[in-house]
Amino acid sequence: MSRTLKENVQAFAIKQVLNYLDEDPDKSLPKILEWAEKFDKNGKNAHLIKPFHAIIDNPDSNWHILLKSMWTDIDPGVRKVFFENFILNTTLIGSHKQDEWKKIHNCNIPWAILMDLTSACNLHCIGCWAADYGHKLSLEYEILDSIIRQGTEMGTYMYIYSGGEPLVRKDDIIRLCEAHPNCMFLAFTNGTLIDEKFADELLRVKNFVPAISIEGFEEATDYRRGKGTYQKVKNAMRILKEKKLPFGASCCYTSKNIDSLSSEEYIDMLVEAGAKFAWFFHYMPIGNTAAPELLPSPEQRETMYRKIREYRKSKPIFTIDFQNDGEFVNGCIAGGRSYLHINANGDIEPCAFIHYADSNIRTHTLLEAYKRPLFMAYKEGQPFNENMLRPCPMLENPECLCSMVKRTEAYSTDMQSPEDIDDLYAKCKPYADRWAPKANEVWASSPN
Repeated sequence: MSRTLKENVQAFAIKQVLNYLDEDPDKSLPKILEWAEKFDKNGKNAHLIKPFHAIIDNPDSNWHILLKSMWTDIDPGVRKVFFENFILNTTLIGSHKQDEWKKIHNCNIPWAILMDLTSACNLHCIGCWAADYGHKLSLEYEILDSIIRQGTEMGTYMYIYSGGEPLVRKDDIIRLCEAHPNCMFLAFTNGTLIDEKFADELLRVKNFVPAISIEGFEEATDYRRGKGTYQKVKNAMRILKEKKLPFGASCCYTSKNIDSLSSEEYIDMLVEAGAKFAWFFHYMPIGNTAAPELLPSPEQRETMYRKIREYRKSKPIFTIDFQNDGEFVNGCIAGGRSYLHINANGDIEPCAFIHYADSNIRTHTLLEAYKRPLFMAYKEGQPFNENMLRPCPMLENPECLCSMVKRTEAYSTDMQSPEDIDDLYAKCKPYADRWAPKANEVWASSPN
């Protein structure tokens, strides 16, 4: 496909700014920031760019230390590709293309697409939502390639893999990285299949970042994921750090591990291991075999809320609390507003934690799915609560999901034991009622 004059000008400007990445960061960062502000002519991304002024001006801050570590800890070639694919394509260029498609079609266009390469996994973790799909499903390479091609046309350059265990399909992961060098890829992985050979492949393609699941220290991780898993994870992190490859952590907090996972010692361990980011996920009671006793108490969730915000002021690691950071993204980001999920059967779901759909990638294009009743119901309902600590239409506002599923006649995507929406509602409603008073209290006192 031939590029437009505008795209050619953009490509030239990008190549120019990439040269700054070879300079000393103290010299290059102000130049990059100045370029970003000029590139963002309509100010759409000003809220993302502006904070970097304070970071650059404060060399002793944890954020400055984290930013400079991208020069000291990351392979130069990988750093360049990350900047081009994530900062430029995904964030700056992609967001403008998404806006154009939103205006034309009056539907959500996502920033990222989460895909299950396979439902197969080499572990059997307690309370895993992905296990509800079974272990024999996979999306063919041709389907995955088509999803990415459709997505990039509409401005989506970020693709995230989950499963099952995505690294069961290492060859296809590398093949997709090669086929789409302008995209950024990330995988939520248990990390046990990362070895020297795979790390060398990541160094070669440069556009793939693993987020390794770890549930705290050895006892907590092995309790949920199996004996010996923690040591395998630490070995994977060692390999990635030695190869100067960026990686992060994926952390699911439950009533059983929250003390360990929210501790300063745990965050320090991740920093020392070389992790540059950490995603914190709230346990979700999905599926007929879910374990509601793993749901954190209101007091435990408040602890996580406050601890993560403390660490953002002191630790050189980028942390995201998927359930408690609604104030930064205006509530629920699912249903294509910022992301969506395609499971290993091809069902196009609003969220990784919402196992209902009214379309499938084998019978619908992405754009068709975005305009179908379920995703349009999400668009019309967002935000589902004015309190951004109660963002989810399932966990904190279960009546919303219940209504949308029934109204749009969405089906359960659970392959083994379809879950009736009223049963899911019954599991979430007590939690929502317990959390609401605490959420309102914290929200009222926060500088949101």
